[in-house]
Amino acid sequence: MRLCVRCQEVMDENYSLKVDGTRYEIVVHKEIDKKFKGRVGNPKIAICPKCGEISIYIDHI
Repeated sequence: MRLCVRCQEVMDENYSLKVDGTRYEIVVHKEIDKKFKGRVGNPKIAICPKCGEISIYIDHI
């Protein structure tokens, strides 16, 4: 359960980011060294139903 940082309302979770008109995903990764780039995960979105604040988060790091 995520709380809005502005109004402390419970946020609606598990929305995702999409590129308009396609199915490309946005992926968060961390460059460990020059040869290996480690995938961290896909970002998710939570939206506050009261004020519209958007929170971007990763479920499992």
